[in-house]
Amino acid sequence: MIEILHPPDWPRPRGFSNDVAAHGTLVFIAGQVGWDQQCRVPSEDFADQVRQALTNVLTVLALRGGKPEHIVRMTWYVTDKREYLASYKAIGEIYRGMLGRHYPAMTAVEVAGLVEDGAKVEIEATAVLPD
Repeated sequence: MIEILHPPDWPRPRGFSNDVAAHGTLVFIAGQVGWDQQCRVPSEDFADQVRQALTNVLTVLALRGGKPEHIVRMTWYVTDKREYLASYKAIGEIYRGMLGRHYPAMTAVEVAGLVEDGAKVEIEATAVLPD
């Protein structure tokens, strides 16, 4: 159902895939920030916000019976590239703890700000569920 594609003469990417092919039911998950069920951002720590944003993505995906391995694309919007890079090791540990070594096609974009006050990261995802 999901196939990771990679040009043979390119170096292997770390933490993402260049190309993913899939077929099935598409699920589009709106951008999720690091807030809890009461719509509060409980932590100013970047990695903590990533953990909560990923939790929110996986919670929404589970409503359709989806699992982490069904995610084919993620876009991360971050408010501070340097803070993102400084948190990279912690983010990697959190990511692997929640999604394993499944790396969909991903993009990270630095933005001037997010709509939700206090949010430092917003993650949107696309998943493909088996028919």
